[in-house]
Amino acid sequence: MGKTEKEMSVVKGLDLERYMGRWYEIACFPSRFQPRDGVNTRATYALRPDGTVSVLNETWSGGKRSYIEGTAYKADPTSDEAKLKVKFYVPPFLPIFPIVGDYWVLHIDEDYQYALIGQPSCNYLWILCRQTHMDEDVYSMLVEKAKEEGYDVQKLQKTPQTDTPPEEHTAPEDTKGIWWIKSLFGK
Repeated sequence: MGKTEKEMSVVKGLDLERYMGRWYEIACFPSRFQPRDGVNTRATYALRPDGTVSVLNETWSGGKRSYIEGTAYKADPTSDEAKLKVKFYVPPFLPIFPIVGDYWVLHIDEDYQYALIGQPSCNYLWILCRQTHMDEDVYSMLVEKAKEEGYDVQKLQKTPQTDTPPEEHTAPEDTKGIWWIKSLFGK
């Protein structure tokens, strides 16, 4: 069934506080927003006093840490559906072009240990986990759920994760988001 035939089912009553913290990217649809050779990709979320969420996306490419920061917020504060908007400013050091994307939590387990994140367009998909490695049975179940929601799961690519995640500042930093700009222009 395609996305036009039925509404995508989204998690209801997401506990944002429990959702905060670090998530490791286990697999995703390749995106022009990320280096193709990125490894150890992860997202760290922190709840702000005003109810919005600070977002830090990191990846390591060629031994260098690349990152981008943004803000997430509920698309509709009155809804109990886990439909968020994520806003990044591009380029990060000259915040003039806000890029806003949909971030829909399609599935999360009771213990908030793994999650399936998508978008209404079906062009973006992420499988996230609190650990750097995910049980194959859990992975297969999440892939199946994505398929049911109309995603072309053939496009999923696993993200390499090392057993010991890198520390924040042990790698030289990329030139402040240049990779982000390059990715926008498809270079």
